[in-house]
Amino acid sequence: MGITRSQLRGGGYRRLGSGIYRWAGLKESPQLMLAAVARRLPPGAAFSGRTAAWLHGLDVAPCDPIEVTIPEPAGSGRRAGASVCRAALAASEIVLRRRLPTTSAFRTSVDLGGRNLLTEAVVAVDQFLHAELLSVAELMSYVADHPRARGIARLRRVLAFVEPETESAMETRLRMLIVMAGLPRPELHVSIHDDRGNFLGRPDLLYRRQRLAIEYDGGNHRDRMVDDNRRQNGLVGAGYRLLRFTAADVYGAPDTVAMQVRHALAKR
Repeated sequence: MGITRSQLRGGGYRRLGSGIYRWAGLKESPQLMLAAVARRLPPGAAFSGRTAAWLHGLDVAPCDPIEVTIPEPAGSGRRAGASVCRAALAASEIVLRRRLPTTSAFRTSVDLGGRNLLTEAVVAVDQFLHAELLSVAELMSYVADHPRARGIARLRRVLAFVEPETESAMETRLRMLIVMAGLPRPELHVSIHDDRGNFLGRPDLLYRRQRLAIEYDGGNHRDRMVDDNRRQNGLVGAGYRLLRFTAADVYGAPDTVAMQVRHALAKR
């Protein structure tokens, strides 16, 4: 026996999207939302963009909006409660992740790298590279073989900035803020030792010649404050200077961040 419209309008069900409902006893989650949308996707369609990135295990918001690619004539619109891109997908470009059809890591990184604003495109590709889901060489080969593909010029520029060693999205954003301000490109996660070979630290970003270390302090900084302070003291004692920045600095005061780094580099 099916569910009636009056039952759907009652308190026992919650609307997830156009024609999509969940039983009120089920906790709403990205997985539930995507599973509901997947039921209405046509053959050959797959979750794509940031939604696909989440399905591959990356730390992104998967449902803002839910993104799908459908193999229909060119155009875009909304379907099955999702933001739709209409493009052909080869069989090799669709994989199952969390039991849902998903564009492959390679296809997803090409899509995100070719469409986003530069910094966010680098953020996405950095995460795929760090997770070892693909390589820079694969992307470089694709760029060389598809000179007229949509978004290829943007993807080519993205590849000039990617750093597979980057360990978080905010770390990429901080690095890109610095580089896009015209400052030299820093090294990443260099292990620093004192004259006796004792480990002093592994800062997020480093200007070795200027002896300037830069750290991004994320949400877990308070939990590891004792270790961070001990590491900072060791670096300072060895003649390094240290700048620390948070998300509030990166998003709210980017010009100040760039100015402080520039001044620190000038004070060799």
